[in-house]
Amino acid sequence: MPYHKNKQQAFQAAQQGYEQAQDAYSEVVKDGGSYGQQLAHLKNEVNEAYQQIENALETASEHQRTQLEKYRSDLQSLVQEVNDYQD
Repeated sequence: MPYHKNKQQAFQAAQQGYEQAQDAYSEVVKDGGSYGQQLAHLKNEVNEAYQQIENALETASEHQRTQLEKYRSDLQSLVQEVNDYQD
């Protein structure tokens, strides 16, 4: 049972990390004075979410794996969008 609990906790941590990264992205005001600070916060949240996703993938069920891959893909799109804006 502890294995199942750890697997679920890892998935929930990844899910929360993903949601926090999404929240940080939505808070980025591209023309505001604190854009640099917001961008640094977003970068930290995205990096943390990636790490949590990687950890969760180590023990994920097939259903969880599918969702985690979607989270990772969504984060990659988010990062690409921010990078495109900066160019």
